[in-house]
Amino acid sequence: MTLVPGTRLGPYAIVAPIGAGGMGEVYKAHDSRLGRDVAVKVLPRHLTENADVRARFEREARTVSSLNHPHICTLFDVGREGDTDYLVMELVEGESLAERIAKGPLPPEQVLKIGTEITDALDKAHRAGIIHRDLKPGNIMLSRTGAKLMDFGLARATGVVSGSGSGASITGLTQSPTVAQPLTAQGSLVGTFQYMAPEQLEGVEADARCDIWALGCVLYEMATGVRAFAGATQASLISSIMKDQPRPIAELQELSPPGLDRLVRGCLEKDPEERIQTARDVRLHLRWIAEGGSQAGVPAPVAARRRSRERLAWILVAAAGVAAAGLAILHFGFPAPAPQTLRFEVTPASSVQTQDSPRISPDGRTLAYNATDSTGTSRIWLRPLGALVAQPLPGTEGANRPFWSPDSRFLAFTGGGKLRKISVTGGPPSVICDAPTGADGTWSRGGMILFDGTGADPILRVPASGGVATPEVKTDSVGRALQVGWPEFLPDGKHFLYLTVLPVPTLWVGTLGSKTAHELGPCESQVQFVPPGYLLFSRGGSLVIQRFDTGALKFRGEPVPVAEQVGSSSVGSSDFRASQNGVLVYSTRSAEAGELVELDRTGRLRRTLPSQPGGLMPTLSPDEHKIAMRVVNPQSRTRDIWIVDRAREISTRFTFDKDNENYPLWSPDGRRIAYWSDAQGASGIFAKQLTGSGETESLSPQAEEAVLKDWSRDGSTIVFDRSSATGTDIWTLPVSGDHKPKVFLNGPYNEYDGHLSPDGRYLAYVSDESGHDEIYVQTYPSRSDKWQVSNHGGNDPRWAANGHEMYYLSPDQQMMSVPVKSEPAFDPGTPAALFRAKVLSPAGQRMHYSVTADGQTFIVIVPAASRLLPTTTVVVNWMAEVAKR
Repeated sequence: MTLVPGTRLGPYAIVAPIGAGGMGEVYKAHDSRLGRDVAVKVLPRHLTENADVRARFEREARTVSSLNHPHICTLFDVGREGDTDYLVMELVEGESLAERIAKGPLPPEQVLKIGTEITDALDKAHRAGIIHRDLKPGNIMLSRTGAKLMDFGLARATGVVSGSGSGASITGLTQSPTVAQPLTAQGSLVGTFQYMAPEQLEGVEADARCDIWALGCVLYEMATGVRAFAGATQASLISSIMKDQPRPIAELQELSPPGLDRLVRGCLEKDPEERIQTARDVRLHLRWIAEGGSQAGVPAPVAARRRSRERLAWILVAAAGVAAAGLAILHFGFPAPAPQTLRFEVTPASSVQTQDSPRISPDGRTLAYNATDSTGTSRIWLRPLGALVAQPLPGTEGANRPFWSPDSRFLAFTGGGKLRKISVTGGPPSVICDAPTGADGTWSRGGMILFDGTGADPILRVPASGGVATPEVKTDSVGRALQVGWPEFLPDGKHFLYLTVLPVPTLWVGTLGSKTAHELGPCESQVQFVPPGYLLFSRGGSLVIQRFDTGALKFRGEPVPVAEQVGSSSVGSSDFRASQNGVLVYSTRSAEAGELVELDRTGRLRRTLPSQPGGLMPTLSPDEHKIAMRVVNPQSRTRDIWIVDRAREISTRFTFDKDNENYPLWSPDGRRIAYWSDAQGASGIFAKQLTGSGETESLSPQAEEAVLKDWSRDGSTIVFDRSSATGTDIWTLPVSGDHKPKVFLNGPYNEYDGHLSPDGRYLAYVSDESGHDEIYVQTYPSRSDKWQVSNHGGNDPRWAANGHEMYYLSPDQQMMSVPVKSEPAFDPGTPAALFRAKVLSPAGQRMHYSVTADGQTFIVIVPAASRLLPTTTVVVNWMAEVAKR
């Protein structure tokens, strides 16, 4: 059956054919419900009466839907239209690995990167009891986000007996949704001959080791540009697979790492018992090769010559140093001069797109930082001060801000809902504890870790060896609603410093296991203890150092400036770090510098809009012509509201008072903007005409800060968050009548980010009742029923204008989409990632983005160009300069 453009299968309109094979046809289609392009695979009509084929088709749906991995093609939907069965999968843009190999062998670093991604996907499938059984370059797509393993149509769940039991089978499904070449001929063994293991050719039931064989063939072909086994006929090809050994990779590509050849040979052992047994072992070996540096990355003779040159160079340097010292003493009669302060700049790696502030190791030898490369992959990079370039640290994909162990041997980081640690010399990371919203931490010499999360989260404590994280500092630990974060151990390992953000940034000192805390005074930024007794922090746009008495736990003397233009954000983050032996690193960028951009549903940039420095929380007007956002004045640190005209591409100021105006919210008719102001003696929620005419209307006096979230479509109600000593709750405010706020959700947990559905029947919100933030939907206003929408954490929910889709941000900043039904009752679908959203937002306030009514454009604030590739200043022996002041 061939479908013509315009044919509809449920909500999917066929656009064009992509590929066809013995058991399926693939089409590009448009999902009119969610407004996205997808790949639709249909079962040919002449096979619909074949029960075995139908069963295999249904099994593919179950197989693919059970896998959730960034390097496995995502299954969106399965359906039947008339007598046509179909699957709906993500449409992967890019080229197949087969097409790439046709252009020539891949560079070693690409072989290792792609191989690691494929192997990680296989490991995920194998652990779920699923065998691919047709792994080959044609079933691997190379996309902007990395490799994608396609087409589990030939996969089977481990332990499920084949329908025929003969070793022969119906032909496989089509290749990946963007590849048109056919698969195996009908009636052949399951798989493609060039990549089939010997035991498969003998009719033995396939297991995971067959995929390991095929993986070895793929790695060999990537590295050399030729297939591992070849033959003029099918018989000669089978004979080659059964008897021959492929030529060593080094004979075809001299610069290929020798470890890769050994790995491939381990994958291509004829006897499955002698073969590498698991995809995880292959993945770890690939990472070991990637981490091996120059010695693992070149052939052995070249490595030997390089080692000889390096030894000779160091011998000459040592001899020159000894000679110079001797001459100085003999001829001049005085010792070598004292070490001088050395200052230099470190530029980012050329392949890096975005980068966070580097962290210097305690021993002063290595910089570590988060960066996103050209493929969109975020991981930790390491830059030894004695090296010219930085290298990514395998195993840290999706990591947040890293922090060092006291001995400089390990890095700890959060990502994927876990706190992990990894050796800087290589090896896989290990899980320390669950950390759905972990952000930054400190590691004591006694083996204890403190780390924080978002603004509503406490500071948590966990042993570095692993365990369950427990709250050490709660947000109401000193009797007020606070945002706590930026922990820093003092040398005794018992006391620690931390920052509270509300009502004003303040530094505290706490004691492990104690419920009391001692206030040290106002402090704009996170702090670091520097031996023998100083605190380093940011104040007034400068980096300063001040004496600190660790016995009395008090400041001494006055701050001394260290560097200029090292500011801090409104929540205390700042770009500096010092080692324990006199090395300082800092960046001079603004921590809140951002650009207002429009992204499509894949995360691609559509355009950049004009905005003011310090702008956050973009809110789209109902007619989608304007954007309201709050802007921080860099001098006064007060907040005002600005309006960005999307059509004219200009920004204008909306509020002008000397007080803070925050959390802008559009009225449903787009004529007014509501906001919260902390005007002295008259704080509360106000509304002002967009034209600026008329008096500012007071909607409700509020002594506590009200974080405005939503205005009901009928104009009757404003939804806002309010924090207290017992947590954060969701309130509603009648816009007319008595203007008396009413609490809607005030359970024993934190509930916030409330957003009403377009029909006003449901409220989406965030709650930490499960122990971490998740998205829930509650009936409104009755509160009779409740549903959980997110599955692995989430915040900042939004409704599509038609009420049939929801959006939220995952803990690792993936923009998620969830199809929903509201009739006869609310029914959420499975969340799916649209793109990774690198956004800026003040911690705890979660006003990250806006989305247009058609769901096609997302408006966010991303790190500005000046922030994307900062230059870091390194100062060696920096305390010598401080001592002179």
